[in-house]
Amino acid sequence: MANLTTALNGTDITVYDSSTNILVAYAQSGTINVNHSTRDISNKESSAWAESMEGQRNWDISVDGAYAWTDTSGTALTNGADDMLSTYILTRTSVVIRFGNTDTTGVGNIYYEGTAWLTSFSVSAPNEDTATYSLSFTGSGALSQTVDTTV
Repeated sequence: MANLTTALNGTDITVYDSSTNILVAYAQSGTINVNHSTRDISNKESSAWAESMEGQRNWDISVDGAYAWTDTSGTALTNGADDMLSTYILTRTSVVIRFGNTDTTGVGNIYYEGTAWLTSFSVSAPNEDTATYSLSFTGSGALSQTVDTTV
C-alpha cells in the first residue's frame, strides 16, 4: 500500500512541450492514458472461455486550463491554447510532449515522453464564469519513461 504522506502533489506533475520545456498552454490539469489492447486467441479447446495475448499499445495526453489571450501585464501569450491550435493542428505538425515531473533535483522524479499529434482543441465560454480550454494529444509510436537519478 502507498504511504499517503508521500503522495505526490498534482501541481508537481505537468505537461511540457519537450522542445521548449515550456508548460503546454499554461495548463491547470493534465491526464495521461496508456492502454494495452489484447488480441483474441480463443479456440474450440478454450472450454468457452476467452483467451488472449498481447496486442498493440497506445497513449494519449489531455490538458485543460483557463482560456486567456494575454498575461497579467497585458502582453500577448506566446504559448497559450490558441498557439497550440495554430502551431500543431493548422500546420499538421507533431510535438514531442512530456508528462510528469521534469525537475532534475530529486532522485526518483519520473516523466513520460513521446511524439504526439494535437487531435482536439475546444473552448468553453459559460455565462459569468471562467472560459476554459481543453486539448487532446494522441501518441504516435513509443512512449518512453525517464527516471531522474541525479543526486
